[in-house]
Amino acid sequence: MASLRNLSIFLTLALILATQVALSTSIGVNYGRNGDNLPSPQNVISLYKKCGIKLLRLFEPNPDVLEALKGSGIEVSLGTRNDDVKVIASSVSAANQWVNTNIAPYSQVNFTWIVLGNEIIPGAEGAFATQAMQNMKEALISIGLTNTKVTTSFFLAGLASSYPPSAGAFTDEVAEVMKDVTAFLLQNDAPLMANVYPYFPYASNPADIKLDYALFQSKVAPATDGNLKYDNLFDAMVDVVYSALEKIDAGNVSLVIGETSWPTAGNGAITNTENAKAYNSNQTDPTSSYQNHYN
Repeated sequence: MASLRNLSIFLTLALILATQVALSTSIGVNYGRNGDNLPSPQNVISLYKKCGIKLLRLFEPNPDVLEALKGSGIEVSLGTRNDDVKVIASSVSAANQWVNTNIAPYSQVNFTWIVLGNEIIPGAEGAFATQAMQNMKEALISIGLTNTKVTTSFFLAGLASSYPPSAGAFTDEVAEVMKDVTAFLLQNDAPLMANVYPYFPYASNPADIKLDYALFQSKVAPATDGNLKYDNLFDAMVDVVYSALEKIDAGNVSLVIGETSWPTAGNGAITNTENAKAYNSNQTDPTSSYQNHYN
């Protein structure tokens, strides 16, 4: 019998605001800072609080945003720039400098996770992930943040096999990196952050993948894997990651979904506000719960 696992999932702020989706407590929102005419951090954080959003992911330090977060009670996932991963891995002193600049001045901010880079696995920076996490953990402990978890971010391009879900496996190169990464995560009871976008496999293969399967709208379970049935693509993709983790003896590592959403433009009729609203609404439905079949 499969066990139930509640995933923390981060959606995209712009789409949440555009589609007016109600959020459950395990759903967070990414706060992206790339764009023009952005609202002030104070207004954004006020909006988070008004909408009851309890989790926020910030991809890299921003003093104005961190100031606005002081005393908000919002749980924060703060990332490092990808270019900083190798530097932080070079020494505990480098990690201390990063923490003293970006964490220590904001003692009233609730830092839940520190994420070393974004989608650095697969990638050149991935080789430095484990040492960077170790150094970051020491630096956080040095200022008394013993409960803040340290992790890194994985992208599904690092899979050698993704169908059916039980065949999920990392590429040989990624598997070697992930063995060390997951050993650190297990030792420190920290999750792995994975970015999961059903849009991409659907867009690359619309002939075989149904849109309702990608948007959580299937009335039946169109995909089977042995005795398992999947009524949406997201669950199948998450199980692929768990299957790959099991194959490197890391099946007990928990996951946080660092990014997921649906684009509103850019690819004809399939990228629009209606589909984005359907994806976000169904993803955040409090009556649904991801079921992990591999742990």
